[in-house]
Amino acid sequence: MISRRHFNGGAAALGATALAGCAPVPPGPALDPTAAAFDLSDLEHRTFNWFWDTGNPLNGLVPDRWPTKSFSSIAAVGFGLTAYPVGVERGWITRAQAIARTLVTLRFFANAPMGPEAAGRTGHRGFFYHFIDMENGRRFERTELSSIDTTLLLGGVLFAAQYFDRPDADEAEIRRLAHRLNDAVDWRWMLGQGPYVSMGWGPESGFITSQWDRYNEATLLYLLALGSPTFAISPDNWLRYTANFDLGWGKHWGQQYLHFPPMFGHQYSHVWVDFKGIADPWLRAKNIDLFENSRRATIAQRNYAIANPKRWRGYGGDVWGLTACDGPGDFKTRIDGTEREFFSYSARGPGDRDDGTLAPTALGGSIAFAPEIVLPALAAIKARYGSAIYGRYGFRDSFNPSLADPVHGPLIKEGAIVSGIAWVDDDHLGIDQGPIVAMIANYRDGLIWRRMRGSAPIVAGLRKAGFTGGWLA
Repeated sequence: MISRRHFNGGAAALGATALAGCAPVPPGPALDPTAAAFDLSDLEHRTFNWFWDTGNPLNGLVPDRWPTKSFSSIAAVGFGLTAYPVGVERGWITRAQAIARTLVTLRFFANAPMGPEAAGRTGHRGFFYHFIDMENGRRFERTELSSIDTTLLLGGVLFAAQYFDRPDADEAEIRRLAHRLNDAVDWRWMLGQGPYVSMGWGPESGFITSQWDRYNEATLLYLLALGSPTFAISPDNWLRYTANFDLGWGKHWGQQYLHFPPMFGHQYSHVWVDFKGIADPWLRAKNIDLFENSRRATIAQRNYAIANPKRWRGYGGDVWGLTACDGPGDFKTRIDGTEREFFSYSARGPGDRDDGTLAPTALGGSIAFAPEIVLPALAAIKARYGSAIYGRYGFRDSFNPSLADPVHGPLIKEGAIVSGIAWVDDDHLGIDQGPIVAMIANYRDGLIWRRMRGSAPIVAGLRKAGFTGGWLA
């Protein structure tokens, strides 16, 4: 099965967390003039434009990547649906334009052919295939029916239902279709053989043996499964899921937190759920909430880059950020007398498949957690690499300063080599662009978080999982 992400291991944010007893945010470094001059609105706008320009206006599908021609990623569609209201609020598109694109998207998924057949289908039992054809929306090759990518699609679907709240016919249809799509997802079936939710299913081989059995981006998945009005799973499934959180709890690079190496695991669920000041029994026992946990994970990433145990070029307090992203290719070569191993698309984290490849989405998607260290890093990367890394649609997906020497060119994935500076990826990826525009919006004015506090499936899932406090009170 084709899957880019089967890793199973794997504004206002600044201030003390609302959970009593949690350590307050320490004062961050003063923003240097470069960081102070960084235009966050420009990054938000350019990243939004990626979704608006590259999406298919006939069916709402968003490509997995661009400019490389690709299939659509259903998760990228979810991030696109989340981005359109941001464009409305900032004045980049009209509400009517956003309504039209959103309706096209929801109508496509609501009317897409579903069933267990291996070809000619878009999904089955309410779930959708990870990758689908950009034009006809049918399953791409042997890609899996993905539980997590369906979750990320639903995040955008449910946000659309919350944002488009006016009584006119088109906005009412958005709400109706959104809830119809959410209600159709058969979470009980996706438990498969259990005891955890399966990562997916395929017509050829059935359920994927890997399951969502530890802390990662699956937090939102379990909340939606718990809060489903039609196929809800038991709260016992949440308790079973969080029972394994102890495996990741500990001190990492100077921070005590629930660890997951790549940064996306600390970002994705937070796009749609404001976890500040709310906690379930496991989190209360640790005297922490998930927002604070992601803040500490962000700080730990910077601390790791400063320590730079693998001695990669370019790492430091102003340039850092490890997550799932494109890479230069799968090969080994000698640099400065040492054999080094590199990877193509992979989930990277501190000490975990770290091949010197950094991704701006690890920073942009974390801006709400720790702006005092993220803003200077975004500014430094743009200042250091200029138009090679930052262009029409904001930051390119990834770069590797250790591969600045073009002598390695024959080995690497097709991409831009900037002699003497870094390997820079040619592409933008939808699932990496999405957290940037969404979390900047949450950082600036809480746009997505405020609306999603009223989402019935989200609230029901949080309550069934035992979350209390904060805005839930």
